[in-house]
Order: sequence, then C-alpha cells, then structure tokens
Amino acid sequence: MVAATHNNKNFTTNLEKMIPKTFTQVIHLEDGRTITLETGKLAKQAHGSVVVTMGDCMLLCTVVSNYNAGHVDFLPLTVDYREKFAAAGRYPGGFFKREARPSDGEILTMRIVDRVLRPLFPKDYHNEVQVMIQLMSHDENVMPDSLAGLAASAAIQLSDFPFECAISEVRVARMNGEFIINPSRTQLEASDIDMIIGASADSVMMVEGEMDECSEEEMVEAIKFAHEAIKKQIDAQLKLSDAVGRKEVREYDQAEENEELQQQIHDAAYEKCYAIAKKGTEKAERSLAFSELKESIKETFSEEELEEKGDLIGKYFGKAQKEAVRELVLSEGIRLDGRKTDEIRPIWCEVSYLPSTHGSSIFSRGETQALATVTLGTSREANQIDMPSYEGEERFYLHYNFPPFCTGEARPLRGTSRREVGHGNLAQRALKGMVPDDCPYTVRVVSEVLESNGSSSMATVCSGTMALMDAGIQIKRPVSGIAMGLISDGDRYAVLSDILGDEDHLGDMDFKVTGTEKGITACQMDIKIKGLSYEILVNALKQAREGRLHILDKLVETISQPNQEVKPHAPKMVNITIPGEFIGAVIGPGGKVIQEMQKETDTTIVIEEEDEKGIIEILGVNQEKIDAVIDKINNITFKPTPGEIYNVTVVKILDFGAVVEFVPGNEVLLHISEISWDRIDKVTDEINMGDTFDVKYVGIDPKTRKQKVSRKILLPRPERKNNNKRE
Repeated sequence: MVAATHNNKNFTTNLEKMIPKTFTQVIHLEDGRTITLETGKLAKQAHGSVVVTMGDCMLLCTVVSNYNAGHVDFLPLTVDYREKFAAAGRYPGGFFKREARPSDGEILTMRIVDRVLRPLFPKDYHNEVQVMIQLMSHDENVMPDSLAGLAASAAIQLSDFPFECAISEVRVARMNGEFIINPSRTQLEASDIDMIIGASADSVMMVEGEMDECSEEEMVEAIKFAHEAIKKQIDAQLKLSDAVGRKEVREYDQAEENEELQQQIHDAAYEKCYAIAKKGTEKAERSLAFSELKESIKETFSEEELEEKGDLIGKYFGKAQKEAVRELVLSEGIRLDGRKTDEIRPIWCEVSYLPSTHGSSIFSRGETQALATVTLGTSREANQIDMPSYEGEERFYLHYNFPPFCTGEARPLRGTSRREVGHGNLAQRALKGMVPDDCPYTVRVVSEVLESNGSSSMATVCSGTMALMDAGIQIKRPVSGIAMGLISDGDRYAVLSDILGDEDHLGDMDFKVTGTEKGITACQMDIKIKGLSYEILVNALKQAREGRLHILDKLVETISQPNQEVKPHAPKMVNITIPGEFIGAVIGPGGKVIQEMQKETDTTIVIEEEDEKGIIEILGVNQEKIDAVIDKINNITFKPTPGEIYNVTVVKILDFGAVVEFVPGNEVLLHISEISWDRIDKVTDEINMGDTFDVKYVGIDPKTRKQKVSRKILLPRPERKNNNKRE
C-alpha cells in the first residue's frame, strides 16, 4: 500500500512537470480588438514556435534552422504558409480529401513574408531555414494573411537564429476616409485602399497593395499609419522573448574574408568598371565587357591562388563593380545604359497582332517585351477560389508566364513559379479596378514575357491594358506601370525611372507603381536601406508618376480608346432575366431543351438562379443565332395576361376544340364553345389548320384549373330572339 502511494506521488510529480508553462503577450488595437501571442504550449521541439490569435483566428508558426550549412553560397530559406480546411470546418475539394499543392492565395502570403524576412539574415548565413505558418482556426471576420508576418517574426525572436531585428506586417485599409488596421473582408470590400506593410521598428521594408486611383500623398499616409501599429507589435514580440528568456545567438561558419585581397581587387577593378558603366552600352555588350575585365584580373593570379581564393576574387570583383556603378549614378547622374535618372527607355506598341485571339497587344520597352492576349467567356469560365479563409470567384483574372528564353537562358521547366504567381497578381490588381462592374464577360488576360531586362510585370500591365481595349472591353481608363529604383549613400540619393535588371540588383529600393491619369491603382515595394525618409519616398513616387504618364501617352497613341465592338470572331454576350418559375422549362427534362438550343444555334447558354430569378448568359459569335436563342427563351417564358387580346394560330384540330399557339411552343386549348356565339357541330365549320385570329385571354378557369381563351367574346353578339312578344 505504501509502495502504491509512493508510485502515485511520482506519477503526479512527473505529470506536473509535463504541463507546459505558457507565456503570452496581448496587443491592443485602437478599435478594441486584441491580438495575442502565446508560446510554450505547442511544437516545443521547433527552434521557435508561437500561436497568434485574433478573435477565433489562430495561426501556428514554427521555425527551424539546420546547425550546419550545406554546400551553397546563398540562404536556403523556405517560407511556407498553409490554410487547413479543418480550421473552417470544411473538407478539401477534389477527389483526394487531403490538402495538396498550395493555392495562389497561400503562395502570395508566402512571398509577402519572405520578402521582409530574407534581408534580415546575415549574408554569410547559409544554414537551411524553414518558416512554417499554419491556419489552425478560422474567423470569417479576420484575414489571416495580415497576421502571418507577425507570427513569423515572433517565432524567430524565440529562436537562436542570427537575425537582425524583429519585424511585423499589417494590412491597412481606408473606409470613408478613415484608416483601419487588419480589416475584415467585408470592410475591405468597401475600402478604397488595401495594402500590406512590412517594417522594422525604424524602417519600412515592404509595401504591396491596390488602391482606387489614390494620390502619392494618400499612399504615404497609409504607410505611416500602418508603421505605428507595427511598432506596437514589435514591442510585444520583444516583451514575449524577454519573458521566456532570450537565447544566445548560435555560432555558425562565417564566410572567409581577406581585406588585403579585397583592396587589391578594388584597386584593379573599380576605375575600369566605372569606365565600362559610363559607356552606356546594351546589356549583352556591357556584360561581355565586365566578364572580360574579371577574367583579365583573374589572370594576374596563379592557379594555386585561384584555386584557394577564386570565390573571394569573384565576390570582391562584384563589390567593386557595384560601387563603381552606384557612384557613377550619384556623382554624374549617368546609368548603365547611358540614360539620365528620369529617362524612360524607347517604347513601341502594337495591337491586334494575333489574328485569332479576342484581343492582343505587344508592349516593348528597351529590352523588355510582353505579349498579352484576352479571352472572353461566360461565368462558367470564372476562376474559382476555394480556400478555408475565402470562397468565391474571379470574373477577371490575369496569368503571367516568364519562360527561360526571355533572359537568354536554358533552365528546367518546373511549373508555375512563385515569382510568376506574384507578378501576375500585381498586374491583375493594377487592372481589375478599371474593368466596369457591368462587364458581361469573364475576362482572362495572359501575359507572355518574351524579353526581360527590367520589370516585365509593369510591361504586363501596359500590354494588358491595350489588349483589353483591343478586345472591346470598355475599361474606365487605361493603366500604365513603371518600375523605379533608388540609390543612396546617406547624404546623396538618386531616383531611377524604368530600372534595368542590373539596377534592381544594385539599388536600395525596388518599387513598382501602376495607375491611371487620376491616381495609383497598385504598388509593390521592397526597400533595402534603413531609415528611408518619407520625404524621399514621396519624391520617388512623384517621379514615378511622371514616368507612368509618359508611358501612358505611348499606350494611348497606339489605341486611344476601347474598340466599341468585340472582334467579329469573338463571342458576343447577351444577358437576359426570366422569372424563376421558368428555369426548369428552359433547361428541359435532363437538360434536353437547353442542349438542343445550344446545338442548333452554336451558342453557349448558362443559367444561374439569383433572388428567385433566372439569370441567363448567351454567348455566341453570330448575332442572328443569339437573337434566335432569345426568341426561343421568350417563347418558353411567354405568360399571357388576363384580359389581353392575342393573335393566335391554329396548330391542331380536335373534336372538342382547337389548339392555338400564342408563340411557337406556347399553346392553349380554344374550346369549341368559345369559337362562336352560334352552336357549331364541327370545329372546321368555323376555323381550320393554319388560321390566325384574335382571342382574349380569360385566365385560369376555376372549374378546370386550366388556361382559358375565347374567340367569340371578341365577335359581335347576335341579338336574342324574343318568341313571347305580344302582337
């Protein structure tokens, strides 16, 4: 008995040790909502884990990094964001009831988080890092992607990773002139600004979003508002880390450095790189010149030295080249291809290049070229979105393809990349607000990037605009886009319009801005320097506006307004509405009626029920055949009004009356007693097959509960004879 008691005490003690000790921090938003950070309960074998809760929305983020670096010279960072269908009490769609490849929405969230985290790891940290974020519980009033960056940074702060500083991300929207942090989807749909901002306590690092033609100043105000909310979230992360106990940063194999060799390479390369850059040559010639200079410097070293220091020589040559190019811009205002800082490369455009598409265009700017096509369809072709956090459809969507040949490379094709999804989404957001709400079509735009040397996503926006206009989509206003860069040494700065690929790599900020003549429609920014002033940001955005309007002029020169009609070979779309009670009749038993109509008229007919009405889309190339479908549907849905007079045709003779037709396919019995005031023995004494005459629609006969029409009621009634009249 004593032993049993002793064992029970040990069990109780061990159980108490197993109960996790949790730590929490609460972030209070201005509108009374809260965000809670919790650690210590879940996923304790990860190097850092945190649960972020807002309302009923819960995200679990775990981070792990290997202690040994692989044989790579880059950071193998993977950010993975997944939404579990169980979080919303749903099953995955499709045949296999298991979550599979990530959706576009999940990929876009991964990219937003990755773009802020990646620059904050040391450049020589090459240990593989995995950041996994999972939606474990969904709240329809909380958009989980707004919390993903916060979750990732909070988990990293609990780890021993070498990481520069805490960051966070928030979504900011504007409703009725007021800014909101992390709005619900309902609020977002009513807003005119939707941006996700990523930042550290002292610097904005990433901006992505869409706007309803807002000004540059309004955009910056939204960023400022978001940054203040981010600072509170960073403070909560640091307090949570302090409460748990900060871990000592791990040691790792740092990259070898050789200051003497670096100075030697700098002295040999800098001036010559400066001279090559100043020539203002094209990409191929410039790349060859830099390559030949690099090889000539390598030739000054022995084979043993190259074997020992070859990687460092290449690294230090790249640094010298970057310094020379940046200094040329800052001191002389000259860029790699000879342009001034605000100069746009030569542009040429063409529409209707492809004869069989519904709309097409080519946009070429310098060494970047995009070919866009437009395809028109019915609601059946809408892009279905099936995520735990959102179900819906897109009637306008854009796909972006970036094949290897566009940069003169040969590499494996492994499906659509995350970059292609992200760039396509940016272009889609830029254009979708200009497609009118009453556009009857589902519209798919596809951009094929055929050449790339600087912002093919902005070329996609420009070619997409012209292709939509060529297809006859009555967009509100044309949209253009431009990619901008920034070079700064702290005291001096230069804003670069229409950047090259090389300038994207060597600059301090890459920002893409799209818009109409009235304002900005979308943006994407990656800011690489700390403490960028809002004054510089506004100036950069204003220079971007000048560039956008210059490009817009080129688009309008090519096609000044949307074509008033779709192309002859493109489908025409007609929408009609019918009472809900006739939907079954139009479809027919087993779909027989609608299928026969489609076959006879070479059209596509789609019926949807909405608010007890039938919304019918008729898509076809031949207008006469579309009209024939409309006539058939009108005949099926024809409903006579009591008291009205209709001209009918006799289609069948019966012993007790005649079947007459209001419209083809819509018949009613004219009883023999309603043909004439006089008594007739045979129907054919008065009427015959094919006769047309007027009848009055009486309505539903209460005795037979069938429709009743009368011919005699429209005829003069004979005077009744009075046989009892006295002489």
